Amino acid sequence: MTSAHPIPVITIDGPTASGKGTVSHLVAQQLGFHYLDSGALYRLTALSALRKGVALGDEHALAKLARALHCSFAGEDVFLGQENVAAAIRAEEVGNTASKIAALPAVRQALFGLQLDFHKAPGLVADGRDMGSVIFPHAPLKVFLTASVEARAERRYKQLIGKGFPANMDDLLKDLRERDERDTNRKVAPLKPAEGAYVLDTSAMNAQQAVEQVLGWYAGLKKQHVV
Repeated sequence: MTSAHPIPVITIDGPTASGKGTVSHLVAQQLGFHYLDSGALYRLTALSALRKGVALGDEHALAKLARALHCSFAGEDVFLGQENVAAAIRAEEVGNTASKIAALPAVRQALFGLQLDFHKAPGLVADGRDMGSVIFPHAPLKVFLTASVEARAERRYKQLIGKGFPANMDDLLKDLRERDERDTNRKVAPLKPAEGAYVLDTSAMNAQQAVEQVLGWYAGLKKQHVV
């Protein structure tokens, strides 16, 4: 482990439903690292905005909401204050809203410091859209997970149905394509592989195969004393 990186960070970025959340959670679990679901922070902001009736065009008010978030994570549970909102933030309306407000510079800046606070010993696995490109650009291991839009729509469909939410495949495909367009072309922190990132296409992979690949890359860096 080099002095420049006393606490290792693994960043796992990628588009919606690429599997990055599941893979990141499992990698963190196996390494005993902390886990940051940065997308959940945007979803929490979106949920707060929807509940409070804040207009999506009011960037200042949305940034204020983001700065005032009182949230915590415990395994797969996500708390907003004392309320477990893990299921609520996965609703499609919340996800669509989160994608829209994530394009706002003031909101991204408001959540910047909160994300850095998750960087604690013994290490961190951070998943999102810009973890390797913006938030942790000096992370020794950066991964960009991707998959075909059809594979991602199928995963999201099974996920939603499994949790009791209604889902329509055509709507999901349309939604994913629109999110990809927004995330890739936004002016601030667009979705793209970070410099030096390993790109992993999970279209034909299950979660455990992807986890093993990421752990293999991490083990290789440890042998080189990069982490």
